[in-house]
Amino acid sequence: MMSMLDKADGQIFTGNVRLVHAVGMHARPAVKLTKLAKKFEAQISVRVAGAPEWINAKSVAKIMAMRAAHGSTIEIKASGSDAEAAVAALVDLVASDFPDGAG
Repeated sequence: MMSMLDKADGQIFTGNVRLVHAVGMHARPAVKLTKLAKKFEAQISVRVAGAPEWINAKSVAKIMAMRAAHGSTIEIKASGSDAEAAVAALVDLVASDFPDGAG
């Protein structure tokens, strides 16, 4: 059994989730996503599936600039001590359409 290892931070965990929010990744969901990402120690990156570059999930401006549209797939990857929990939490946030109690 092989696991993906990164020499510096150990394992890298990945996940992807469909963006169900009606207007895509605008200000409110972007703020919720970054607030949640900042609760984790892990290095977390996101991108719209197939995009050439990964974006720091802890930067609101970069998340908004990503311009993820309704129905697009968001890919998430994280490395660090709580990377697995970070990916799971962010996937859940996006999948549940950024509920008001989140963040």
